[in-house]
Amino acid sequence: MNTPLSLLLGPMATFKKKKGRDINYSDPEVLNGFLKHGFNAALSRRLGDTREVPDTRHKMCLWKHYPAQLPTASVVICFHNEELNALLRTVSSVVYLTPSYYLQEIILVDDMSKFDDLKAKLEHYLEIFRGRIKLIRTKKRKGLIQSRMIGASHASGDILVFLDSHCEVNNVWLQPLLYAISKDHRMVVTPIIDIIDNMTLEYKEAPIARGAFDWDLKFKWDPVYLYELDGPEGGSTPIRSPAMSGGVFAIHRHYFNALGQYDKGMAIWGGENVELSLRIWMCGGQLFIIPCSRVGRISKKYVPDDTLVMEASIWNHLRLVHVWLDEYKGKFFARKPSWKSMSYGNISEHLELRKRLGCKSFQWYLDTVFPERKPNYL
Repeated sequence: MNTPLSLLLGPMATFKKKKGRDINYSDPEVLNGFLKHGFNAALSRRLGDTREVPDTRHKMCLWKHYPAQLPTASVVICFHNEELNALLRTVSSVVYLTPSYYLQEIILVDDMSKFDDLKAKLEHYLEIFRGRIKLIRTKKRKGLIQSRMIGASHASGDILVFLDSHCEVNNVWLQPLLYAISKDHRMVVTPIIDIIDNMTLEYKEAPIARGAFDWDLKFKWDPVYLYELDGPEGGSTPIRSPAMSGGVFAIHRHYFNALGQYDKGMAIWGGENVELSLRIWMCGGQLFIIPCSRVGRISKKYVPDDTLVMEASIWNHLRLVHVWLDEYKGKFFARKPSWKSMSYGNISEHLELRKRLGCKSFQWYLDTVFPERKPNYL
């Protein structure tokens, strides 16, 4: 069922933007772009392929220094029908704000986009970065999960950094991630995800928060208590996180492979972030948010209804539940009883992976990693 525009955009009035520019919600160009991309594509086109964003790092981050010898990174950006300028700002921000000696390559994976400007026009733009960017185009729709694994298979850097295609990285964004992983190859890290407003495209500082989820296995942000930041590193302290949002994270390439990559039986996208988060923690890894790394991401408010995506999300969540939740899967099905009899494919390979990696129980995860989420609260 289509969502009414009145609920998506609010009153059809004129929104006053900074610098005196008005955004008219009733402008057909604005509405069409919003329905097509989930954000103000008309304004995105006017912003172009590059811009400066405010440095939102904590003041203590400004004094940090990182070793010259750090692992190299392959940045993997997958896209499907992304708005061209949002994609170009993602690419250009990585190129211009990343020291070249850390950046092994940028790998763009086009998941069978249909828009004309993502064909020859995109390739013409990428000519200025010749030798630094690999463009891979799939011959049929793969979805985010499969596309990321395709990108990873073409990577040669030490560290894989996955970025959504509507991001803008901030100053000194990569070094903190590389440094954390250099100290422990089983450390998986994410930046603070700053907010890029879907209508004004204003870049806004996000508060420090940790990733979490409820018994619907829906990702959410949980607050970080002030006492957790009282140490000598203050607001630059790495934050232990039970889960990650999945849009932006860094992982050692060999560890990603050893961990089994994504669940290859999952489809398109949905739930893969929580599944991978559980696998990291339960199978001997760690997941941290690094506040000194900041990456902005457009907070898309609306995505067109897609039955295939909805079906894939259900399928993926069922695979997650049956592989990782042990005796607690009843808690999930108590909230979604109609899902209990639904198909989720063959999970034998993933169950064998869990056994081979010597993974701990979900009870251990609740007790050790996620004590804030006791069963009666979930």
